[in-house]
Amino acid sequence: MDPMYYFKFIKSMIILLSMNKVICITGLCGAGKSVVSDYLVNQKGFHFLRFGQLTMDEIKKRGLVPSEALEKEIRENIRKQHGMAAFAILNLARLDEMVKAGNVVGDGLYSFEEYKVLKEHFGNDLIVIAVYAPPVLRYERISQRISYSTDTNLRNRSISVEDAKKRDISELEKLNKGATIAMADYTIQNTKDTAFLSNQIEEILQTIG
Repeated sequence: MDPMYYFKFIKSMIILLSMNKVICITGLCGAGKSVVSDYLVNQKGFHFLRFGQLTMDEIKKRGLVPSEALEKEIRENIRKQHGMAAFAILNLARLDEMVKAGNVVGDGLYSFEEYKVLKEHFGNDLIVIAVYAPPVLRYERISQRISYSTDTNLRNRSISVEDAKKRDISELEKLNKGATIAMADYTIQNTKDTAFLSNQIEEILQTIG
């Protein structure tokens, strides 16, 4: 092999590995997306972006009381205005700025259209992690969440199990979220304790490099 070619190849690989990453977390309601995101922020110093914060900001702006029905209405209106990739497109400029400063975790990647926009934009610097837990366990977790009144960031919203089931169906049928989950680079099984979860995250980070 030409020594100069080998040198350029090694140099390009070093540059690629040293680039900051955008890790997006996907999964159904109650799977543990926020738990994984918080680990990356608190333990690994990742910058944080929540895709769905656009919805929560609109609720706060209007001075309305949060509810699953209201969130759904606002999400659908945003997508009517900007298309099915809305939450990726509207957050793209912010992601670009954040990744200049370090690794970024994007909490709550939903539609397959959002995935395609981000993959086209970031290429190999985009890593998607799907968080999985079976429905029974997810619904149990959801039922134990804190109420809206004490969740000032509107992040771990308290919703009924019935609403959570409806949301699952809506996300899979209307947002094609199953395709986003299927295209994930890694899948975390969030079915046991925090040690089991964190060990999987660490293994993924070691693989990414």
